[in-house]
Amino acid sequence: MAAVAADPAAADAAEDREPQREAMPGLESQRRQIKNSESGRERPLRTGESWFLVEQHWYKQWELYVQGGDQDSSTFPGCINNAKLFEDQVNWRLKKGLVEGEDYVLLPEAAWHYLVSWYGLEHGQPPIERKVVELPGIQKVEVYPVELLLVQHSDMDTPFTAQFSHTASIDLVLRTAREQFLVSPQEEARLWIKNAKGSFERLCNTRVTVFDAALKTGQLIIMETRNKDGTWPSAQPHATKSASEEDKNFQGQPGICGLTNLGNTCFMNSALQCLSNVPQLTEYFLKNRYLEELNFCNPLGMKGEIAEAYADLVKQAWSGHHRSIVPHMFKTKVGHFASQFLGFQQHDSQELLSFLLDGLHEDLNRVKKKEYVELCDAAGRPDQEVAQEAWQNHKRRNDSVIVDTFHGLFKSTLVCPGCGNVSVTFDPFCYLSVPLPVSYKRVMEVFFVSMDPRRKPEQHRLVVPKKGKISDLCVALAKHTGVSPERMMVADVFSHRFYKIYQLEESLSSILDRDDIFIRYVTRPNSDDEDDGDEKDMEDKDNIPKPGHVAVGSSQDSGPEQAGPSSGVAGRSRAPVDNSPGPSHWPQRARRKHLFTLQTVNSNGTSDRSTFNEDTHGVSFSSQPYIAIDWEPEMKKRYYDEVEAEGYVKHDCVGYVLKKAPVRLQECIELFTTVETLEKENPWYCPSCKQHQLATKKLDLWMLPETLIIHLKRFSYTKFSREKLDTLVEFPIRDLDFSEFVIKPQSESAPELYKYDLIAVSNHYGGLRDGHYTTFACNKDSGQWHYFDDSSVSPVTENQIESKAAYVLFYQRQDVARRLQPQTGSSDPPATPGCSSPPNSEFMDVN
Repeated sequence: MAAVAADPAAADAAEDREPQREAMPGLESQRRQIKNSESGRERPLRTGESWFLVEQHWYKQWELYVQGGDQDSSTFPGCINNAKLFEDQVNWRLKKGLVEGEDYVLLPEAAWHYLVSWYGLEHGQPPIERKVVELPGIQKVEVYPVELLLVQHSDMDTPFTAQFSHTASIDLVLRTAREQFLVSPQEEARLWIKNAKGSFERLCNTRVTVFDAALKTGQLIIMETRNKDGTWPSAQPHATKSASEEDKNFQGQPGICGLTNLGNTCFMNSALQCLSNVPQLTEYFLKNRYLEELNFCNPLGMKGEIAEAYADLVKQAWSGHHRSIVPHMFKTKVGHFASQFLGFQQHDSQELLSFLLDGLHEDLNRVKKKEYVELCDAAGRPDQEVAQEAWQNHKRRNDSVIVDTFHGLFKSTLVCPGCGNVSVTFDPFCYLSVPLPVSYKRVMEVFFVSMDPRRKPEQHRLVVPKKGKISDLCVALAKHTGVSPERMMVADVFSHRFYKIYQLEESLSSILDRDDIFIRYVTRPNSDDEDDGDEKDMEDKDNIPKPGHVAVGSSQDSGPEQAGPSSGVAGRSRAPVDNSPGPSHWPQRARRKHLFTLQTVNSNGTSDRSTFNEDTHGVSFSSQPYIAIDWEPEMKKRYYDEVEAEGYVKHDCVGYVLKKAPVRLQECIELFTTVETLEKENPWYCPSCKQHQLATKKLDLWMLPETLIIHLKRFSYTKFSREKLDTLVEFPIRDLDFSEFVIKPQSESAPELYKYDLIAVSNHYGGLRDGHYTTFACNKDSGQWHYFDDSSVSPVTENQIESKAAYVLFYQRQDVARRLQPQTGSSDPPATPGCSSPPNSEFMDVN
C-alpha cells in the first residue's frame, strides 16, 4: 500500500480526528495502562497492525514524570512533540537514519491513543503511523517506506515523489503513476526503472512487490504509454526516417499490414500473418486481456517475453498506421528462446507456428503451479467418462487463451498384436498434421552412357516403383534405349569419380533425389556371346570393355575424350581401367606425344608410381583399382574441351511429368483416422505382455477447437529419401463439415459445432532445398481476403486461394464467427469470413 510519511493535509485531518482530552488518571494508573498495552512487544508482531513513533526525549520525560508520583512536578512532559524526527515542518518527511531507542520509541496502537488522549499532540504535527510488514524470513515495523521518483517518458524533468511499502505491488506503483499523470484506463502503460549504472530496465511483472523488485529509495521510475500506431516511445524505429515520415499520417485498414523479410524469414512472416488473422486471439491482445494473465514464473514459459513481443506485433499490425512493419524484436526473442531459429536460415512455417503456440500458451497459462496428474487408461470405462476426465486433467495444468482457442481432444486406440490388449486414451491436440495420399511411383532422372565415345550421355526421366530395386530402374531405362537391363551398370558419380556402384538387388530408396546417377552400357557379365543390342553404337565388337569396366578413351593419339556431366577430367581424375585400343575407324597418325599418361592409384589418388605397360596395354590393379589420367598440358589444351566433356542431351522422356490427381481435404482427414502399424523405431510397451510391440494405432477426433489448424504433411523424410508432395489438395472455403469424423455423440441442437469456415492459409512455393512462404488471410473486420507476401499485401478473390502451395490451413468454427460479429443497429448484415473481394482486385502472381 502507498504510505506517505506525513503531510500538512494529513496533519489537519489527524487534528480533526483527535479525540477530546480525557481526564488524566493518576500517574501509577497511567504507568500501569501503558505498560499493559506495551506487553504486545512480548508477543509476535502481526502483519498489518499499526505502531507509532514517539520522540525518545519526550517519552523518557513522561517516564520520569509518572515515576516521580507528583502531578505538579516540573517533569511534566507536555504535548507529544515529534518535531526532532522530521526533516522539515512543511512536508513532514521523516529524517533519514533514525535509530530506535536513541531517536524514537515504537508504541503499539493502544498505548499511542492513551498518550494522545491524556497529553495531546503538538498542533499541526501528524501522527507517525507505521505498519508491520512481512518480508522473507522476518516481520518488522516498516519505519522507512520506499520513496520513489515517478516521471513520464515525455517529461523526464518533472518527478513526482511517492512512498510505498516494501510489500506494495508494482501494480500499485503503476496505478499511482496513472493517477498522477492523468492516464486513462484504456491507455496501455508500462514502467521502467533507472538502475545505479544509469541503464534502464523494464518492470515487467506488476504482480511482484516493491521488495521483490529490489526498488530502493530515490530510484527513478519512468512510465510510458503506447503510441496510437502500436509502438512504444522507447522502442528504436528500424525504418528509415523518410519512410517513417511517409507513414506518419498513414491510415489504412487495420490488419492489412505487411512484414519485412529480414533475410529468409518468410516462413516466420507467413505463420505470424495466419495467427494474426485468428479473430478471437487478436481481440484478446488488442483489448489487453493478456496483461492480467502474463505468467512470469512458469518454468516452462519464456518469462512473458514471447507473449509481450507478439502483443507488440499485433498492436502495430492492427493499428491501421502501418503499411508494413519490421519484426526485428520478435525475431530476436524467438531466436533467444529457440536456438534453431537463430540466424537467417530458411525454416518451416509450421515448425515456427508450433513453437509460437506453445510459447504463448505457457507465457499466458493461468495455472501458476502445475499439479501432478496421473494419466489413466480407459480400462473398459465409457468413452464419455474417460474423455471428460482427460480434458479436466489437461485443464488442471493447462489453461490459457491458446487452450481456449486451439486445443481439441482425440481418442487414441492401441491394440497389441501379441496378446490382443486394447489401450484407449484421450489426448489433447493443438493442430492436426494430416497425411497426403502417397503415390507408389517415383520419378528419377539418370544419365545413360553409350558404348560409342562419340555419343554424349543422354538424360532420361524414368517412372519407377517407390519401393523398387535398382533392377527396376534398369528395366525402365531399357524401354527407352533398347539395351538389355543385364548390360547396365548403375553408378553414383560424385566429385568427378564413381562414388558408388550399385548392385541390382539394392533398394532404390538408397538413391537420393540429389544424387547424380549414371548408367553405363557394358557387356553381359560372364558371357562371351555376341552382342544382341545397341550394335549401332559400335563398329568393332572388340571395343567392348571387360565386365565391370568403363571406357575412358584411348591412351594413344586420338580425338578429344567424350565424358558425361560431372565426369570430365581436369589434370588428374580416376576411373576403373580399360585397356582397349581406340576404335578401328579412327585415323592412325605418327606418334609424337601421348595425350596423357596412366598410372594406378587408390581411391585417395595416391600411387606406388607403377607405370602403364604400352606393350600389353594392361596393368594389374587388384590392390589399387583406380587409374590416374595425367594430361600433358599442351595436349590437354589442344584436345580436351572441358565444356564438351560436361555436355549431354535430353531424351524425349525428360519432358514427361507424372500427373498427380487432386485429392480432397476430407480424404486426408480420413487417412489421419486410418489404422496404422507403429514403426520399428517407435514401438509401444504393452503393459499386459510386458514387452515392446509394433501395435496398431488408430486416432479418432472426439472434440474440436474453436479454431482448427490443419497441417498438410507435404514434406516426407525417410532414412534414404526426402521429397515434397505437390499434390493439389482441394479444400472448401466454407462449410467444412466434420460431423462424419467426430465420434463423440452429437447433439441434434448443435450442428454448427462441426462446421468450419476458412480464415487463413500458409503457402509454400518451391522444393525441399529452397522455397518461399506466403499467406492468404481473411480480415476479421472487413471480411475481405488478402495475399500477404512479406511486406507486400494485395486483395484477392476466393478462387485464387486454392493451390498446390497450400501448406497450413486455419478454419474457424461457424458458431464462433457469429459470436464475434459486432452487434450494430445497422440494417446491413456485418461482414463474415469467406467474403470475396471486389472483382477488379489485383493479385501478385508469385509463380
